[in-house]
Amino acid sequence: MRLLFLGDVMGRAGRAAVTQNLARLKQDWRLDFVTVNAENATGGAGLSPAHAKTLLDAGADCLTLGDHAFDQKDMLSFVDQEPRILRPLNFAKGAPGRGHRLFQAAGGRKVLVAQALGQVFMKRPFDDPFSAVEQVLKAHPLGGLAQAIVIDFHCEATSEKMAMGHWCDGRASLVVGTHTHVPTADARILPRGTAHQSDAGMCGDYDSVIGMDKEEPMRRFITGMGKARFVPATGEATLSGLFVETDDRTGLARSVRMIRQGGLLEQAAP
Repeated sequence: MRLLFLGDVMGRAGRAAVTQNLARLKQDWRLDFVTVNAENATGGAGLSPAHAKTLLDAGADCLTLGDHAFDQKDMLSFVDQEPRILRPLNFAKGAPGRGHRLFQAAGGRKVLVAQALGQVFMKRPFDDPFSAVEQVLKAHPLGGLAQAIVIDFHCEATSEKMAMGHWCDGRASLVVGTHTHVPTADARILPRGTAHQSDAGMCGDYDSVIGMDKEEPMRRFITGMGKARFVPATGEATLSGLFVETDDRTGLARSVRMIRQGGLLEQAAP
């Protein structure tokens, strides 16, 4: 299978990058399934139902969220109405929505997508992500009902993201980190066949501070004082993510490549 994962969509610029390019990429790269982390797509904080529909209509097969999953209050009810949106497995007891789902992909094949939140340096103590992911992988062995498995691990520490990659190695097609909005240069296939990148980066304007207009973050770093709200940068966005080809028989990765389309980080197509 040919899988595309796109990192955190950041505000209007990130949404525009997805809506203007995804349909073309699906055709040109013959993509079978596209997962998009969209937890910052609405004003840099959460995802609204309207913007979720925009990204799904643009060609995303699954939208994942993160620690800002319910910053947009309408998502509390909408996530139960739209099965293509996933919140983290270990977000909170009784949270609406689901943290994993088996999706139908091209050719009758099935893709399992799951998301978990890390614990290191996060603002609140989420439940253990490793045991949460373990339960899902035990119930959906790779190569069984699922021809591919994608794990979005949303957390701060690259060490924790790497640990999750090794924990799932041989049991998932792709384990990719999100949340920090800065792409890491460590895309690779782990020893047992799982593709991994510590952070996919963001779909947003990189002439910014992690997607936010530079002025206010810089003021706070320099003076220690805030004057205004953070607002997403609105320049041309780079579409950032990961392209993975898997073996249909085993579900393991055959190749992996970082994606940078448009904006400041443009690079060649796969």
